[in-house]
Amino acid sequence: MSPKAKLHIQKMLFFVIGEPRKYDPTFKGPIHNRGCTDIICCILFILALLGYFAVGILAWSQGDPRKVIYPTDSRGQFCGQAGTPLENKPNLFYFNIMKCASPLVLLEFQCPTPQICVEKCPDRFLTLLNAFKTADLKYYKSYCKEGVDLSTLVILKTGLCPAMILPSKPLSRRCFPAFSKKNGVLVVGNQTTFDDGQGKIRNAKDLLEGAGNATIVREARQLAMKIFEDYTHSWYWILIGLVIAMVISLIFIILLRFLAGIMVWVMIILVILVIGYGIFHCYMEYASLKGTPGANVTLQELGLQADFSVYLQIQQTWLAFMIILCIVEVIIILLLIFLRKRILIAIALIKEASRAIGYVMSSLFYPLLTFILLALVIAYWAVTAIFLSTSNEPVYKVFNDTACEYSRNTCKPETFNTSAAKLACPDAKCLFAFYGGESPYHKYLIAFQFYNVFLFFWCANFVTALGQVTLAGAFASYYWASKKPDDMPAFPIFSSLGRALRYHTGSMAFGSLILAIVQVIRVLLEYVDYKLKGAQNRFAKFLLCCLKCCFWCLEKFIKFLNRNAYIMIAIYGKNFCTSARDAFFLLMRNIIRVAVLDKVTDFLLFLGKLLIVAAVGILSFFFFSGKMKGIESTTPALNYYWVPIVTVIIGSYLIAHGFFSVYAMCVDTLFLCFCESARRCSSKELFYCRLISKATEELCNSVES
Repeated sequence: MSPKAKLHIQKMLFFVIGEPRKYDPTFKGPIHNRGCTDIICCILFILALLGYFAVGILAWSQGDPRKVIYPTDSRGQFCGQAGTPLENKPNLFYFNIMKCASPLVLLEFQCPTPQICVEKCPDRFLTLLNAFKTADLKYYKSYCKEGVDLSTLVILKTGLCPAMILPSKPLSRRCFPAFSKKNGVLVVGNQTTFDDGQGKIRNAKDLLEGAGNATIVREARQLAMKIFEDYTHSWYWILIGLVIAMVISLIFIILLRFLAGIMVWVMIILVILVIGYGIFHCYMEYASLKGTPGANVTLQELGLQADFSVYLQIQQTWLAFMIILCIVEVIIILLLIFLRKRILIAIALIKEASRAIGYVMSSLFYPLLTFILLALVIAYWAVTAIFLSTSNEPVYKVFNDTACEYSRNTCKPETFNTSAAKLACPDAKCLFAFYGGESPYHKYLIAFQFYNVFLFFWCANFVTALGQVTLAGAFASYYWASKKPDDMPAFPIFSSLGRALRYHTGSMAFGSLILAIVQVIRVLLEYVDYKLKGAQNRFAKFLLCCLKCCFWCLEKFIKFLNRNAYIMIAIYGKNFCTSARDAFFLLMRNIIRVAVLDKVTDFLLFLGKLLIVAAVGILSFFFFSGKMKGIESTTPALNYYWVPIVTVIIGSYLIAHGFFSVYAMCVDTLFLCFCESARRCSSKELFYCRLISKATEELCNSVES
């Protein structure tokens, strides 16, 4: 190869992997003499938080979360509220239920149609013309707005009365059409087609679509009430299950501290055995249901059921569970076979991580702070979203058959009779137009919702970044300490947390901002996908699917790069872009180690989490399903026994993830520090590796071999 070609290759390699950091014998860990980084982004983040608080205060002053639960008429009055004129009218009646088919119903918690409070839901089909013929004017008038004169035929056009009255049933104090089937045709009462009040003939399926959207909140509320009731009956057992998960996780971590090698192999064997038992149990359940009436129903025929125990009564469910567990078992066994040599090296890294955690025991409790901060972020986002969604108000406009200068102007029903519009146009009416508002606040309501979602992602990612920088700084101080614990800070976690907040708030906000932008784009793509569900354009669907896949991969890559950039920030105290570049080049120079060693360690830690969750999940399943012999009488009576089981499983995973995330961050930090010092691991400088840590010596010997 010519010298020119070699020079060209060296330039390409320098562009891809960067220039290695020069050896500094005086470097002893995280730099203490550092300055503030990414100040502009820090200021921007603080201003964004102030704006977020302002949006929350504004939403809390305008919204009314009672609209989510209690029905309100078009004037915003609560139906059946004691001490009001509507006290004896507890049910809500929709003039045109088909208007409720709009997706905006889910965002605004209101249908864009006039609504009034009524004493009881209608029990017959009736139109204005039929009311005149059958002398049911009084009954028909009870479902019109107050003060309506039925002698004029413009009441339908002006929206004072519904175009038709349908037989309805009260569901959660809302009147919904009483659907039934007659000769295989969906009907309401005896009617199959209806006039929607706008000259279009609709069938009962259109009514069903509108009623279906309008009942989403009602059905969710009923399900939530049953779930809440189950929680009241089983909360102490759930707490016991979570305590058991925490104790098992803590014992596992302590044993891992002293018996890392043995515990890893025990963990691998137990995971294989637990999944094997799961396969055996699924097969036994599948065989026991053979020949049982109704057990051969398919999941597609069964549909979506709120009571998950129904799914456990059919064979196909257990067959699906068994197939999934078999696939997982085969994948784990194959990975263990092909990675058996790398597992030995990963165990050495886990051993060193155990020693590091032994010197920084307070790191095991840091996930509690992260959990509390994330809970506050989620709670603030949820409350603000509810208040924003319930801050829409009914808007009334002036309607008149003849030309009038006040037509379509905003009006108030309470003062309309004495207003200038009524004096200028005596025949004009102040009628309900839509839900929303014409104030600046209501005009930018969608923008406030978007801002709420964006700041939620930004703040949640910032909390995660704060935890990663804090733990990385603490474990890096352990790695680079020549004499442990003499060369380490007295309180590594507090020292690292103080450095992160004092100097690197801007850098953490910068990395979190990039990730939040990608996550918001993914949310928008999901919304576009939802809107295009009924579209027949296959190219658009294919393009959208490709975009979703690309941004999913981009989010995973940014999370991985941010994590390593935060480690470099914690060690060297540089800004985000410089740290991300150094981390990227460092990883590229050690791409084989990253792909094999680091990920194998993550896989082993994942098996540990899986083992704890599986053990606690199996225990909770047998207890809450009443299959644990000897203590069946202590099992609480529940509507859905899957509620406490799922809660315990999710809680157990979060607890195990909290403990093991400390291990994962410790492993990643030690691995990155090792990559920084690995270039010194030649035969001449092997003493330096021994000086740094015992694990580095083992890793260096593995690399050399």
